Amino acid sequence: MRMLIALIILFILSDTNAPLFAQYQPSNKERFVMPLVLAKEPAKIDGDLSDLVWATASETTDFINKWPVDSGFAEAKTKVKMAFDKDFIYVTATMFQKREDLVIMTLKRDQQNLFWNSENIALVLDPINQKTNGFIFGLNAGGAQFDGTINLQGQWSISNENWDNKWFSAVKVHDEYWVAEMAIPFTVLRFKNIQDDWGVNLVRTDMKRNVYSTWAQVPIQLNGIDLGHLGTLQWKEKVEPNRSRLTLIPYLSGGVSRNHVDREAARSQGDAGLDAKISLTSSLNLDLTYRPDFSNVDVDQQMTNVTRYSLFFPERRNFFLENADLFSNYGSWLVRPFFSRKIGLYNGEPVPIIAGARLSGNITDRLRIGMMDIQTEATDELSAHNYFVSSFQQRIWSRSSLKFIAANRQMTKVTEGDSQTDYNRTYGGEFQYISSNGKLNGSLRAHTTQTPDKFSDNSYYSTQVNYNSGKFYSGSMVEYTGENYINDFGFVPRLNNYDAVRDTTVRIGHYAINPWFGLLIRPKGSHVNLIELNTWSVFTYRKNGRFMERNTSVNLTVSYKNTSELFFEAFSTSVQLPFPVEIIKSDVPLPAARYDFSQYTTKYSSDARKILSGTVSFTYGNFYNGTRVEYGASVSARMQPWGTFGVTFLQNDIKLPGEYGTAKFVLLGPKAEISLRNNIWWTSFLQYNTQAENFNINSRFQWRFKPMSDLFIVYTDNYTCTNMKVKNRGVVFKLTYWLNL
Repeated sequence: MRMLIALIILFILSDTNAPLFAQYQPSNKERFVMPLVLAKEPAKIDGDLSDLVWATASETTDFINKWPVDSGFAEAKTKVKMAFDKDFIYVTATMFQKREDLVIMTLKRDQQNLFWNSENIALVLDPINQKTNGFIFGLNAGGAQFDGTINLQGQWSISNENWDNKWFSAVKVHDEYWVAEMAIPFTVLRFKNIQDDWGVNLVRTDMKRNVYSTWAQVPIQLNGIDLGHLGTLQWKEKVEPNRSRLTLIPYLSGGVSRNHVDREAARSQGDAGLDAKISLTSSLNLDLTYRPDFSNVDVDQQMTNVTRYSLFFPERRNFFLENADLFSNYGSWLVRPFFSRKIGLYNGEPVPIIAGARLSGNITDRLRIGMMDIQTEATDELSAHNYFVSSFQQRIWSRSSLKFIAANRQMTKVTEGDSQTDYNRTYGGEFQYISSNGKLNGSLRAHTTQTPDKFSDNSYYSTQVNYNSGKFYSGSMVEYTGENYINDFGFVPRLNNYDAVRDTTVRIGHYAINPWFGLLIRPKGSHVNLIELNTWSVFTYRKNGRFMERNTSVNLTVSYKNTSELFFEAFSTSVQLPFPVEIIKSDVPLPAARYDFSQYTTKYSSDARKILSGTVSFTYGNFYNGTRVEYGASVSARMQPWGTFGVTFLQNDIKLPGEYGTAKFVLLGPKAEISLRNNIWWTSFLQYNTQAENFNINSRFQWRFKPMSDLFIVYTDNYTCTNMKVKNRGVVFKLTYWLNL
C-alpha cells in the first residue's frame, strides 16, 4: 500500500512539474479551437449544404491520424462545419470516399461494434469540461445513428450506447464523397453555461484503409473518444438556449403467453406505465418511472460456462443507464461493489418494480452526484424490497477524483418465511488518479457491508496502478475480499464457493494479486498494423495465506491492415479445490484436491469488410484431471446495407476419468438482422444451448415512427434440447411515445 501511494505521488509530481524542465507544448485546448458562430436561420437537416447557415459556419482543419499511427494528416479528407442557435448545435461533415468503397455494416441504431466498423463520423462533447464524462453523437454512411454517454473506466474513456435521446440527422451519399448532417438539441445535453468553453472532438472511421482519424490529436494508446485530449468549442456570440424542463415517455404493453411445463392455460396481460425526465438545472436531471416495462430489452447472449463462477451479463434496462457510471464505476474487474442487475431480477427472472426515481448530474463543475431509489412489488414467492443508492464524485486536479457510494436494501413487505428486519448495506470510498496525459492511473478502494448478523471481516480493499506508454503497458492490482463481504448489490464471484456434497455455498475471504504486462510492436511498411504480446496472472490466497488458485495467460495478437486478426494463447491453471465440485453434471463430483492443467488456443478472424466474413477457433488441453477440446466458428454474410445474416457455433468436449463423467456442450446461434429502413428493424435469432438445456427463439420487430417513439413486437419461444418439447412461448407488444414539454 505504501509503495503504491509513493508511486502515485511521484508520478503526480513528475506529471505536474514536467513543463518546468522541458519546452512548453501547447495543449489540445489551445491547438484545436472551433469558434462557433450564431446561425441567422435554422438549418434544414436533409444532407444538402446549400442552407445559408453553412456559408458562414466555422470549419475544421484537416484530421490527424489516430490509429494505426497517431501522426500525420489522414489520407482520406474530412471537412466539418459547426454552428448554433437557441435550439440546436448544428454539425455537418463531408467525408471524401468513393461510393463503391463505403463499408456499411448496419442501418440499425446504437450498434457499437458495427458502427465503429462502418464508414462513420462521430462528435464528442464535454459541456462541463470535466474530462471525466461527456456525450457522443455519430452517423454511419447509411444514416444509422449512434449516441451515448462517455465516462472514465481507469485510463479509458468508454462510451455507453444504451443511453438514448432525441436528435436529428440526415445522410446523403455522392459518387466521390458523402455528407452527414446533425442537429443536436440543447435539451438533451447537461451543461452549466454555453458561454463557457466546451470540450470537443471529431472522430472518423475510414474502413477502406482501416484507419481512424481525429480532429484534435489523440495519442495512440488511448481511445479516439478520449476526454482528456479534446479541443475547444468556443462560443462567439451570446444566446440563451431553449431548455426542455420535462419529458414524458408513456407506454402501453400487452401480450399473450403460456407455460407448457406446468400445463397452464394461455393468459393475456396488459399494462401501462410512465417514465419522466425533469431538468432541475441545466446539468442536474431527475428521472422518474412508474411500473417500468422491460419487455423490449434485448435478451442476453447465451454463453458456455466451464468455470466454477457465475458469468457477468451487462445491464440493458433503460432506466438504469443514464449517468450509470456514477453508480457502476466502482471496484475492479474482479469485484464490482454495485451491479444494477441485482435490482428487479431474481435468478434471472424479472421482479415487478412499482416505481423508481434517480437524481443525477453535476452540482458544480467538479462535483457529480447520483441518488437512486427503487421499490419492488411483493409476489407469492418474494418479499417486497426498497433499494436506495447514493454516489458522489468529486473531481480533483485535472482528471482525478474522489468517489463515495452508499447502498441499502431493506425489506418492506414480508412474504412468509422472510424476516422483517432483513437488510443489506454497502458503504465505500475510492480515489482514482489519472495523469493529464492519460499514461498513468492508479486507484485506492475501500468498501464495507452490514447485515443484521453484524459479522466482522466484512470489508473489501483494493489498490491498483497502470502505465501505458503506447509502446508497452504494465500494471498490478492487489485486493482483499473479506469472508463476510455480503453485498446484495455487488458481483463478487470468487467469494461464494459451492460444496457439491453438502449442497451448500461457503464464503471464503481471499487476497487476489493481479499483475500484467504487454508489449506493442507496430511494424512500418508492413501488411501488419500491430503485434501485441501480453501476459497476465491472477493469484488467489486465503486470508491465512493458504493457496487457492492461480491463472496465467501468455498470448499473442497479430492485427493486419485488412482488419483480419490472428490470436494465440497459452493458459495455465493451478487450483486447490476447497470442496468437491460438479464442473459438469455427473454422479460423482470432483474431490477437493490440487489440480494443475494447461490449455492452448488459436483463433483467426477474417477481413470484416468483406461481404462474407468469419472466425474460427480451437482450444485443446488438460482440464482438472481430464481433457477439454473446444472448437468454434462463426460466419456472417452482409447484404449491404439492409441485412446481416450469420451463425455461430461452439462445442466443448470434456472428458474426466471414470466416474467423474463426460460432457458435450453445444452452443448454436443463427441470427438475422434486417433493416427495412433507418427506422424499421427486425432481428431474429435462435440459441441452442445444451448446457442450459434450452432452445430459444427470439424475434423482435421495432418501428421508430417518430424520433424516440417506438412500436415493439417481440416473440419468444423456448424448447427442451433433448426432445424439442415446448417449455413456454409468448408474444408481447409495446408502444412508447416521447413527448417534450
